[in-house]
Amino acid sequence: MLLEVVLITGMSGSGKSVALHALEDAGYYCVDNLPPELLSSFVALEHAHHGKRVAIAIDARSATGLPQLPAQLSLLRSQGVMVHSLFLDATTSTLVRRFSETRRRHPLSGDEAQQGRKALAQTIEWERELLADLRDHSQVIDTSTIRSSQLQSYVKSLLTVPEGQMTLLFQSFGFKHGMPVDCDYLFDVRMLPNPYYDIDLRPLSGKDEPVQTFLRQQPDVLQMQQHITQFFEHWLPLLAQNHRSYVTVAIGCTGGQHRSVYLVEQLAAHFGQNWPTLIRHRELDGRAATAES
Repeated sequence: MLLEVVLITGMSGSGKSVALHALEDAGYYCVDNLPPELLSSFVALEHAHHGKRVAIAIDARSATGLPQLPAQLSLLRSQGVMVHSLFLDATTSTLVRRFSETRRRHPLSGDEAQQGRKALAQTIEWERELLADLRDHSQVIDTSTIRSSQLQSYVKSLLTVPEGQMTLLFQSFGFKHGMPVDCDYLFDVRMLPNPYYDIDLRPLSGKDEPVQTFLRQQPDVLQMQQHITQFFEHWLPLLAQNHRSYVTVAIGCTGGQHRSVYLVEQLAAHFGQNWPTLIRHRELDGRAATAES
């Protein structure tokens, strides 16, 4: 019986509890703050009890055992365990604000933790250093500007892709709402003709046919799409040979509504013919989450 293990890790305050709750709702047996030294033993025990899907949260509270994690994950994969490693991240300013608003104490803070925002920011940067190697071996989700419902959807969508194949994730975003920190490649398309200035197209998005028709008629848009396509057609096979599990491509325009959304849809349709592909529209997804709440 194939065992599936989801490792949820990342920065304190980045939403690991939200992600873990989403997996619990999806039927995973969830364990929070498992010491890294117990990971292999716990997985073996769960497998012996015929468990099929397990989600485990491990973070910087277990700092001494963190260096062992990448090797343990590789060992589990070699034993036939399906392992998904997800790293939740956010900008330092976002994490400082979240801790300040909730008045929670950072788990790595000492007795001087409440000296101010500067001390908290330094603690967060120290945590970032501790987790850097684990981040490099995981799929990163930037939670800086997304709602809890978006994060839950993103986590669940990442677990639908086939194991053993490199997965592409194309994400649109708006620069005026902040740059994502979870992308491997970022393309700025703000120089392209903007449908926003057409009063009829302004309320629509890059997923709507009138906007798509407008952008397909722009030579610069077509050239940008062609250049990005040629770049990844050349480099994706080499990335796959380098045993990459995920490649996240962010396309940004001013508001994340028209140009970036259109290009993400076009690129995902093209590369989805040969690679497992996911789509994420950060600003549009955020509006949908607001409407549902």
